[in-house]
Amino acid sequence: MKNIIIHKNKSILEALEQLNSIRDVSRLILFVYDDNESIIGSLTDGDIRRALVRNKDLNQKVSLVCNINFKFIHSDYDFLNLNEYRKKDLKILPVLSAEKQLIKVLDLERIKSVLPLECMIMAGGRGKRLSPLTDNTPKPMLILGDKPIIEHNIDRLISYGVTKIYISVKYLGEQIKEYFGDGSSKGISIEYIWENKPLGTAGALTLVEKFNSRNVLLMNSDLFTNVDFEDLYLSFLKSDAEMAVSSTEYKVDVPYAVFETNGDEVIDFKEKPTFFYQSNAGIYILKKELIDEIPKNQYYDITDLMEKIVKEKRKLIYNPITGFWIDIGKPVDYDYAKNFIKHLDH
Repeated sequence: MKNIIIHKNKSILEALEQLNSIRDVSRLILFVYDDNESIIGSLTDGDIRRALVRNKDLNQKVSLVCNINFKFIHSDYDFLNLNEYRKKDLKILPVLSAEKQLIKVLDLERIKSVLPLECMIMAGGRGKRLSPLTDNTPKPMLILGDKPIIEHNIDRLISYGVTKIYISVKYLGEQIKEYFGDGSSKGISIEYIWENKPLGTAGALTLVEKFNSRNVLLMNSDLFTNVDFEDLYLSFLKSDAEMAVSSTEYKVDVPYAVFETNGDEVIDFKEKPTFFYQSNAGIYILKKELIDEIPKNQYYDITDLMEKIVKEKRKLIYNPITGFWIDIGKPVDYDYAKNFIKHLDH
């Protein structure tokens, strides 16, 4: 944040030097602040060029040449449709407090959405089926491409604006904590939920003292997918469901004719039919209140909660993943994912 703010009394020359030092953003821009640290304008290299054409003075104060009609949003937003801002050809969108102090900036070329969700990633499993690879390394930390499997998921969550992530850990969890730390290196907050005993795929949710988002995203750590979290979230909101689950299509080829019968009479048949089913992809959004229905600090799977919702005739929806999805549970899955990722950019 220090790199992209500049005091109103600084000169154009100082601003140029600061702009030249900015890295890893889609547009070179500074935000001008006053003595109260309130943002009063934005400043790009284009603003500086136009000022120099007019006055040819590198010592002008940036407050005199900055754009005071810059676009910004307040930090009390819930869900934000970034496409509205992209249509206006905005690349950087500042988020300001009520006092107009800079909270953060949204790089619209790097972030897909800003979802008001906190997330828990389940990363405590032993990964026995991947032994001996997991004998000294937790499954989520197996390398896929140029980084661990779990880091692919964390980076995708960040691209959808998720900034608070809980990671439930047990087996060799120290390695995960040592690698990611508190998340500050990625500009997010990571908190570790230690399972003293196996808690299934949902039990660790009860160990979080308080989720601050209205709804919670829960996902497995051993997935490699380009799931659209925004589409899942919007489907969840639109349907007013208690839980939404991402699904992947599962195809079953039957190598024989299948009869449709009435008693012992064959009334129709299909030769070698193919059936398609939607199956659980291990990614969920649930209303925060549902966590109160999970037994505290006990083994409990998320499918137990799904079954409870369905039996009680409450609303559970599925949202198909239209991109790729690989569940890295066995050596053959890991080999497939390692080969698949080589071709993603081609």
